[in-house]
Amino acid sequence: MRNYLVVMVATICLGVGLATGARAQNIDWHTQQKMLKSQQKLEWHTLKVQQQNRVLSWKGQKTSPSQRALAMHEMQRERRDLKQRQKDARQDLKDRRRSVGDMQRALHH
Repeated sequence: MRNYLVVMVATICLGVGLATGARAQNIDWHTQQKMLKSQQKLEWHTLKVQQQNRVLSWKGQKTSPSQRALAMHEMQRERRDLKQRQKDARQDLKDRRRSVGDMQRALHH
């Protein structure tokens, strides 16, 4: 849970950084893309560790097969949701890059 909080704070900080950076004229898109990729890698790793710890916690407990199946499906949903959110974030960055380029081209014509 603590790791999740750290990742969320990092995500918010990165989001604020990306939003303020997009206002500048000379935007380094490559750096932003690299930052987004590293942040997403950290999020993915955090989720993976959380889910591994959840599975390891079952060893000392008596859990029914139905409870385990339910938890496994929930973990699959979490992975799917994270993958979709990350895909959307990458697409948003591409869209922002395209719109800034379009605005700059419109200003020059």
